[in-house]
This record gives sequence, C-alpha cells and structure tokens, in this order.
Amino acid sequence: MVKVSDSAEWTDVRRGDSGDVPSVMALLDGAVRWLDANGRPGQWGTEPLSASGRLTTLIAGIAADGGLHLAVRGDRVVGALGVGQPPAYVAPAAEPELYIVLLVTDREAAGQGLGRRLLAYARRLAVASGAGVMRVDCYAGDDRALVRYYESQGFTATQEFTVPQAGGDSWPGQVLEQQLG
Repeated sequence: MVKVSDSAEWTDVRRGDSGDVPSVMALLDGAVRWLDANGRPGQWGTEPLSASGRLTTLIAGIAADGGLHLAVRGDRVVGALGVGQPPAYVAPAAEPELYIVLLVTDREAAGQGLGRRLLAYARRLAVASGAGVMRVDCYAGDDRALVRYYESQGFTATQEFTVPQAGGDSWPGQVLEQQLG
C-alpha cells in the first residue's frame, strides 16, 4: 500500500481486486446521483450504473488485469483509478502509454484532492512502466467542465470523438494526454 497525502487526511492507495467491484460500482452510482442532482445527466445518465452488467463486467476485467487501484481511508473506498487498454474509438498512441480507463471519487470527499492524488499515483505507475505519455478520455458535453478539470491537472486536449447511443443521440468525448519526462 502507498500512502498519499498532501492534506490533513491520509489516503492509502492499494491495488483492487474482484472483491472491490461492488465498492467501485457504489462510487459510480454516487457520481450518477450527484451529476443528475446538479443537472448534468448527459455524462452517465440517471440510472444507477451498478445495474449495468456490461459495466460491472468491465470493472471486474480491469481488476482481473491488475489495473484497478483504490484510494482508501480505513476500510472505506473513497476513489478508484483504472488503467488499461484504450477503447476502440480512441486512436492508438504513437509511443508507450498508460491509459486511464476509470477515475471516480466519493462525492462526500469532493474538494479534498482525491482525483489529483490518484492522477499523481497514475503518473508514478506510468513512469515505472516506461510509458512516455499518459492519456484519458472523458465526457466533453455540457460546459466541458470535466475536460477543463483534466487540463487543470496538466493534460492537453487532443482527439474529439462521439459514441453513438440508443435513440440516435451521440455521447461527446475528448481524449487528453500528458507527456511524461
């Protein structure tokens, strides 16, 4: 376990496993509730993501591949970072990379820098693996607040994309990257 702290409260980061999938799904459900309550249902909809067998299987796969890392305080999971292969709609990187496939934090811990700390942890993972770049994709709709968040963390917007949704709508996305070294 790695101690990560730049505030009054310690956060441990540990590797997650299949037994942690329900905790990650609970974080995602909390994020959906928060987004919906704040008039931002475009990102993940309004229904609990834990009801999605596809997403639960995806998170379990990230854990099985060794790419799930959890921010914990005591026994409580307060954040999750997933690293793995970029989705099919993202162009391949020109150099070795670490791709962030999941970043979510407990909304009750909002404003405590957990996302920033998990991104710093991801940078350490990337450097240790020999990656020259770290990439992530995110929702780029509404006011692009999530894109601005990643830019504030040192990422640069690169590829825009859309993912077709049921009903003919499209989900707007943005790939961002951060050069390492």
